[in-house]
Amino acid sequence: MDQGHQVSGSLPELLFADYGGELSEKIMAGYEVVRPVTLRFNTLKITAEEGKNALKEAGFSFEEVGWYSAAVILNDCTEEDIRRTALYEEGKVYLQSLSSMLPPLFLSPKKGESILDMTAAPGGKTTELAALSRGEALITACERDKLRFERLLFNLKRQGAGRVTALCTDAAFLDDLFCFDKILLDAPCSGSGTVSPRKTARIDALYVERCARLQEKLLRKALKLLKNGGEMVYSTCSILKRENEDVLRHVLEGCGAKVVPVEPPAGVPLLPSADGTLCVMPTAQYEGFFLAKLIKEERK
Repeated sequence: MDQGHQVSGSLPELLFADYGGELSEKIMAGYEVVRPVTLRFNTLKITAEEGKNALKEAGFSFEEVGWYSAAVILNDCTEEDIRRTALYEEGKVYLQSLSSMLPPLFLSPKKGESILDMTAAPGGKTTELAALSRGEALITACERDKLRFERLLFNLKRQGAGRVTALCTDAAFLDDLFCFDKILLDAPCSGSGTVSPRKTARIDALYVERCARLQEKLLRKALKLLKNGGEMVYSTCSILKRENEDVLRHVLEGCGAKVVPVEPPAGVPLLPSADGTLCVMPTAQYEGFFLAKLIKEERK
């Protein structure tokens, strides 16, 4: 671990080391809340406006999300209520947390671009990438776990994401001859941004360190697979600096890549983080989440 993060102990102790007492208490309070159901309209099959009208006709009320027209926050509703709708059965909506919708938006996929989603299951971000590119990006989605891979295939089919090549493989072992315009690495992590009060005990310094070492391995691999001048998004559902800023610092030094500063969407609650990165604070509507956009510099 870094000198500043040599902390052994529980998640509350790790949070205190990163954020101090007052913010740590607010974070712990954020773990306690029951968040409303949020979803994203699958614009491969339905426009956001059509989806909102269909929800209203089905008797659902909701709030719109200012930074993403395809997302809504539902009122007095359960996920099971949504699963019983034709919208869900026909793959016209995807149940997804607001925070997890952010990485594909910042990657901004375009027609014809080759894009790698390194840890893709269950497919929320993969299908969002497909929708944002209007189905015209060439997406490769990797998932090493067979059961999760089957879930990924199911969601790709239901969402109509036909131009996605799904591979049941560990992206860390892809051949370095592959080269992608853009990469999304939503890295496996401790889940310290999304943990419930009953599960905080499973997160300690040793577990976080194991996660961070895997994250560094995957990020180094991503930068090998990214073309010169290409962009990628590194994200985790952790709010611990060892898995976020420290990973970036360890990997980016001398590697020919740098952070591209991003502007936080209006209304998204933030924790302090390194310049140009975003760390979303767990609150009544948002899960804790970290995001950084990177560019691999052109080599002369």
